[in-house]
Amino acid sequence: MTDHIAPASHERLLIIDFGSQVTQLIARRLRELNVYCEIHPFQNVTDSFLKDFDPKAVIFSGGPASVIDENSPRPPESVFALGVPILGICYGQQVMMQMLGGKVTRGHGTAEFGRAYVEPQDTTTDLLAGWFLDGREQVWMSHGDHVAEIAPGFEVYGTSPNAPFAITADLPRRFFAVQFHPEVHHTPNGKTLYENFVKLAGFTGDWTMGAYREQAIQAIRDQVGDGKVICALSGGVDSSVAAVLIHEAIGNQLTCVYVDHGLMRKNESAEVVGMFREHYNLPLIHADESDLFLGKLDGVSDPETKRKIIGGLFIEVFEKHAKEIGGADFLAQGTLYPDVIESVSFSGGPSVTIKSHHNVGGLPDRMNMQLVEPLRELFKDEVRALGRELGLPDSFIGRHPFPGPGLAIRCPGEITRAKLDILREADAVYIDQIRKHGLYDEIWQAFVAILPVRTVGVMGDGRTYDYACALRAVTSVDGMTADYFPFSHEFLGETATRIINEVPGINRVTYDITSKPPGTIEWE
Repeated sequence: MTDHIAPASHERLLIIDFGSQVTQLIARRLRELNVYCEIHPFQNVTDSFLKDFDPKAVIFSGGPASVIDENSPRPPESVFALGVPILGICYGQQVMMQMLGGKVTRGHGTAEFGRAYVEPQDTTTDLLAGWFLDGREQVWMSHGDHVAEIAPGFEVYGTSPNAPFAITADLPRRFFAVQFHPEVHHTPNGKTLYENFVKLAGFTGDWTMGAYREQAIQAIRDQVGDGKVICALSGGVDSSVAAVLIHEAIGNQLTCVYVDHGLMRKNESAEVVGMFREHYNLPLIHADESDLFLGKLDGVSDPETKRKIIGGLFIEVFEKHAKEIGGADFLAQGTLYPDVIESVSFSGGPSVTIKSHHNVGGLPDRMNMQLVEPLRELFKDEVRALGRELGLPDSFIGRHPFPGPGLAIRCPGEITRAKLDILREADAVYIDQIRKHGLYDEIWQAFVAILPVRTVGVMGDGRTYDYACALRAVTSVDGMTADYFPFSHEFLGETATRIINEVPGINRVTYDITSKPPGTIEWE
């Protein structure tokens, strides 16, 4: 997960990443159990790495490759000689079988994607404690190949229609392998499997957010030394927690820059600057750069182009303000792990880019600055836990996520100041409705998107030809998957009426009921 290794006082679990899009969810499940883990790409896990890391257990992730193919990803042979428990998941199971003397094949009828059911064959292993209590278990499959012959020493503990070796184990060596993904929400009892695995590996659950705070502060001090840091502050949970954490580590070596790019929500700039100046005594520059950003975005409609323009301008603005404070050696950001995963495989390996993020991908060489990203390993709920650990007020911690590109990605098509003004007003009404109905804390994220279409309407005795908008509200734990929030029809009707009556320029309101996947939470 990071280049550093946790202090020796902590028990460590190693996740070897073979490129699965959901490898990070394995880490999530383990952190929920207070187990320290790091994700490292298979190509970086060498014999010497294993010796230095000294894991108490190892997990092989899934991945898009086929073990049958030449030069397919492999862990080092020495991992099997460590004498520690190993759990192989999907591709991880297949690579384990192939390397230990089994056989993996592909062919008609071997693929399995989506929901499946595993039937028990033998439950005399601690790995399956709490499983099969009501017979079969629902799991999530995503594989084209399958294990045709298990490796010597392994026994079968569970089967599914297209995976005759869905759960296998070599108990004396404490090697376990499953064809499905226990880390995803669609394997409801998957958490129990991980809990059993870390118990049989002897983990005591000694990794807490308090411990993470101490480690992160020390890591910041080690990285920064006596250098100056400039921090991108948006007022959202991520950048707020990053700023307070870094300030705790290095004090006034930190200067925060709040950039108003003209794409903020109604009254947001005044609220954010006011919050920080009221609660924290740290250097803060309020940079109104709205004319610069909106000028560069004028006429641009492609979503990736928008993101790249905004990302590039952020860098220019921070560069300018770094010079104003006499130069900065580091740029701090509130980048989270899901941002990294969606932008590019954490390993630089074979997983697929979903969308670019303005704060992911490094800095131009000319800046001669290094990134400080103390939250890069964390999921959103972990950042909130860290914020509580740091004593941030609930008004910071409980805020819905707000993307760095702001309203630009809630305005599909061309951006204009007029459309942004309409969007701000509609969004303010919507959030006010959610708060009035006591739903804000039940929702992960809620916003309005203004659509690049106009529709005919009737108001009073006149014809209108105004914009349509879409309301979006989702529930989620970590932002990697999401479901739409089930508002009542009464709520939606009342909200639509308010928006149409109170926001000139909108005459039609829709509600987006797309989950993630297949959609993303934001519209662009």
